[in-house]
Amino acid sequence: MTRAGNDSRRRFLATSALGVIGLGLAACTGGAETDDPAVDAPTEADIGFCTDMSLHHEQALAMCQRVLGSDTGGSVQNAAAELLQNQSYERGTMHAWLAAWGRSTAPPTEVMGWMGMAMPAADMPGLASDAQMQELAVAEGTEKGRLFLTLMRAHHVGGVHMADAAVEMAGLEEVRRLAARMSAQQTYEISLYDTLLSSTYA
Repeated sequence: MTRAGNDSRRRFLATSALGVIGLGLAACTGGAETDDPAVDAPTEADIGFCTDMSLHHEQALAMCQRVLGSDTGGSVQNAAAELLQNQSYERGTMHAWLAAWGRSTAPPTEVMGWMGMAMPAADMPGLASDAQMQELAVAEGTEKGRLFLTLMRAHHVGGVHMADAAVEMAGLEEVRRLAARMSAQQTYEISLYDTLLSSTYA
C-alpha cells in the first residue's frame, strides 16, 4: 500500500471512529429517560468500572493506531479496525455516563478499588508496558501482527476479568449490560487471536 493510501485509510478510520463516538454520546444523552443510567444514582462500582475500563480501552485504541495501515496482513488489519470501532464507541458511552454523573473522565492514577483490589494504574491487569508499546510501534510485517495479537490477547484477558466483575457488582442495569457485552465480545476475540497465533502468525 502506498503512503498516500495509508494516509487515506488512517483518515477514514479516524473519521469513522469519531462518528461512532458521536453516536455513542447521542445514544447516552438523547435516549428515553427510562433507559438512561444518568437518571439513577450510580454506585461506586458503576463509577469505578466506567473510569477504569475507559483507561483500559484507551491503550487498546493506541495499539490499534500503531498497526492500522501497516503491512501486518489482512487478518490483523481487520481485527484492529473492528476493535477501534467497538472500543471507541464503548469509551464514548462510558465517558458520557461519567459526565452525566458529574464525575471526571480524566485517566485515574489508582484503579480497581471498586473491586477490592486497588493498585496503581500502570499495574492494571492486561496493560502493556511502555517498552512493549514501543516495540509494537517499531515492529514490521508479520512480526508486528504477531505482537499485536499477543499483546491484545493479554489486554482482553484483563478486560474480561474487570467486565465480569462489573456484571456482578454494578448497580445500574445499563452498566451491567455494557459490561456483559464487553465480556462476550472480548472473549470471542481472544479465541480469534488464539486461532491466528496458531496459524497465520505462528
